[in-house]
Amino acid sequence: MPVLSSLQVPQRGLEYPMTRLMALRVTAVLGFLAVALGAFGAHGLKAMLAQNGTAATWETAVLYHFIHVLVMLWLVNRPSFSTGAWLSFFLGILVFSGSLYTLAITNIKWLGAITPLGGVSFLVGWLWTAFKSDSASTHQSVHYPLS
Repeated sequence: MPVLSSLQVPQRGLEYPMTRLMALRVTAVLGFLAVALGAFGAHGLKAMLAQNGTAATWETAVLYHFIHVLVMLWLVNRPSFSTGAWLSFFLGILVFSGSLYTLAITNIKWLGAITPLGGVSFLVGWLWTAFKSDSASTHQSVHYPLS
């Protein structure tokens, strides 16, 4: 499995190369941010989040951020890298977790109206992963020895 295999991601009629290496690096940065934001919320922002009553909102943002980073990491390392699913999870983190992080800090409640759009992006990513697998290797049986 070549690490630098180029995948084409259509954007507005143009094609930009998306490599596994690029996706892996973006995923790693998102993982770093999940850990950093979790720690920052638990320590640096603890008083502010308590004052706003939004500590649970921050924790939800971190949880969904972290879970989907792990899924993105798994996708990047599959024999058939699904760019569509990866992008759906990426957008989900930006919109779902991003809106919750912002809401928790600013206490601007209308930001909660944006959050479900990120949730829909997560759902699209999960469905894409379940039904749009196009690799022949995903249709092969795995045989385990009985001994």
